[in-house]
Amino acid sequence: MKLTVIGAGPAYTDRVGAVGASYLVTSGETTLLLDLGHGAFANLAGTLEPSTLSAIAISHLHPDHFIDLVPLRHYLRYEFHPPRRVTLLAPAALTERLDALLAQPGFSAESLDVVPLADGLDRVIGTLRLEARKVTHTDDSYAFRVSPINASAYETLAVHRRVGDGGVTGSGSTPGLVYSGDCGRAADLRPLIQPGDLLLSEVSFGLGPVPPGAFHLDADDVGALAAEAGASRILLTHLLSGRDRAATEAATTRAAGGISARLVDPGDRFDL
Repeated sequence: MKLTVIGAGPAYTDRVGAVGASYLVTSGETTLLLDLGHGAFANLAGTLEPSTLSAIAISHLHPDHFIDLVPLRHYLRYEFHPPRRVTLLAPAALTERLDALLAQPGFSAESLDVVPLADGLDRVIGTLRLEARKVTHTDDSYAFRVSPINASAYETLAVHRRVGDGGVTGSGSTPGLVYSGDCGRAADLRPLIQPGDLLLSEVSFGLGPVPPGAFHLDADDVGALAAEAGASRILLTHLLSGRDRAATEAATTRAAGGISARLVDPGDRFDL
């Protein structure tokens, strides 16, 4: 399983070249995109042909996490004859939000097969397992765990498909990637993290503190969570303008009891 950072920016930034949140997870021929924020579509298209994505999962409906679904939809609709489609797992209001933005009922449905997210969703996508948990941010925000599925999971899934119930499974024992999306309470992420997982977490307010009502995390929040859950590595993202990158990495590592923490940038690649 591999992670490619497509975009890692927050809602606003003074870093040249920064674009909204977007992270590509690959396993064999399976390609799962987590979020597609402002400006990220061009980086995505420079990384793989977007219509070949196995699925996209959107954590919540803030523009820095979903708004480049608009250029993706245009690309799928007008670049190919006949048009192509992509499966999209997203908060329930996504279709209504995109259609209203363009003042065009049916805008989303022309190219996107939308599956509403729900707390506890557990879905197999090719050779990957996606789990979703609600987190404190907007009224419908999610964090995700992505992990490779093993041979026994494939066999069980095949049985489910033969009987037509659409069930999914996964052992949960293989180390995976936990992506926080935007999250205002670190404890909300704890049920997703298993020992040995890589934690890809927002750290919007750097050294902190997080202003009341902001519903984001800082270095101490992320580090303490990683230490308690037994994460193997910490990748940090979504750092707001004016925050010290090196100091944020160091503070997170200290709070995590020495677990290495580093901020990611577009183009970074990691083996998981």
